[in-house]
Amino acid sequence: MIAIVDVCSGNLRSVERALAHAGADVIVTRDPEVVRRADKLVVPGQGAFGVFMRGLTERGLGEVLREYLRGGRPYLGICLGMQVLFEHSEEGDCAGLGLLGGRVIRVEPGDHRLKVPHMGWNRVAKRKDDVLFAGIADGAHMYFVHSYRAVPTDASLVALEAVHGVPVCAAIRKDNVFACQFHPEKSQAIGLRLLRNFVEAA
Repeated sequence: MIAIVDVCSGNLRSVERALAHAGADVIVTRDPEVVRRADKLVVPGQGAFGVFMRGLTERGLGEVLREYLRGGRPYLGICLGMQVLFEHSEEGDCAGLGLLGGRVIRVEPGDHRLKVPHMGWNRVAKRKDDVLFAGIADGAHMYFVHSYRAVPTDASLVALEAVHGVPVCAAIRKDNVFACQFHPEKSQAIGLRLLRNFVEAA
């Protein structure tokens, strides 16, 4: 069973539908006990970092996520579901879960022609091989919607990279944790392939 964590992030149903289309047995939950029992966990998120972290705290899910991740089961974080893994975000000057070293900073493209939020399709380049990239070509396009980007302390965590005036960490991999800044549920066939790979991977 794959549990999708409900932190009132706004894009839950699209993630649920995409995973179901990929063949997953899915439940949307905010129940810490359901999260603890999940075989795989998906944490999607849109909106403000601080609001998301407060939602985790109010639902008693922050420490549950830490327990789950220490247990070695597969985790897929999407957008804020990736950013909150890090230590701190400039957005609201807010602490994250601190499971990964690094910070989240505002996207500053350095080119007035490039808008913030970074919104739309962007090419992603592979920085390492991953089982979730099976059938996905280097240079594929994914759909992004964000104003902040993660900067891991350990650059070797970066699995995919995009460029929006500056390098953007598009996905990270650390052991059982895979998380992406883009939205696979909005990335059409390529995004669905990534989700199918997550569902089918051991």
